[in-house]
Amino acid sequence: MPSPTEITVAQLSRLIGLPAAPILVDARTEDDFQTDPRLIPGSVRKDYCEAPRWNLPTSATPVIVLCQKGRKLSQGTAAMLRCDGIAAQSLDGGFEAWRAAGLPLLKLNALPSPNADGRTVWVTRARPKVDRIACPWLIRRFVDPAALFLFVPPADVLDVAERFNGAPFDVDNVFWSHRGEKCTFDAMIEEFGLSAPPLDLLASIVRGADTARPDLAPQAAGLLAASLGLSRMYKDDLAQLDAGMLLYDAFYRWCRDATEETHNWPSPGKAS
Repeated sequence: MPSPTEITVAQLSRLIGLPAAPILVDARTEDDFQTDPRLIPGSVRKDYCEAPRWNLPTSATPVIVLCQKGRKLSQGTAAMLRCDGIAAQSLDGGFEAWRAAGLPLLKLNALPSPNADGRTVWVTRARPKVDRIACPWLIRRFVDPAALFLFVPPADVLDVAERFNGAPFDVDNVFWSHRGEKCTFDAMIEEFGLSAPPLDLLASIVRGADTARPDLAPQAAGLLAASLGLSRMYKDDLAQLDAGMLLYDAFYRWCRDATEETHNWPSPGKAS
């Protein structure tokens, strides 16, 4: 049984992708990281030697530190953070335990280089509807929680991306875009190695809403209606993204936890 200062792989897997997910720090040594240069989704790489200067928030948001096996490196680093008032735990069994459980691991080969602040930059067309909200949600929840999204006029997407070292997405003739009958959201799940039943189900809903194919999932028409409603409620694209994050949080939790649940009202009466 793990100690109170540890979290199990099963417990962590239930938190990743949620708005209240912990700050997850991959503190593996460079040698360990190079043996498998993937990340647990939502985690960021940091040098454990620099832990006193990580500038993590001393708030109720927990911090989970992981190393290769969940022993001295992550245990010691988490203990140091707790001395500074940070609610830190280590991952029981570390990276190896997560991998052994067969859980998704984030592939980094397609990830754009971060800026000077360590944040990836993404550029797309202004006035988003479906895919251009779904993709930022996926990135912030599973890839880079601090990612920046620049919404600009369609004709300027490529030039802005080049000028600001960003990754253009959901425009023609770029890497992060529609592929055949699949949309950009599908491409990101595939390229980042994030395929798992809840996200795959959500992808079919997004695809149906984004490509005018409500036959792909009964929920697609509802997602499209909500997305179009948000686009008319907000003139500011970033404000719309903030609101859309909650929408996709709700759809993701339904895909993960509530597909078998029904709601019937009024309740069936007793037979007379």
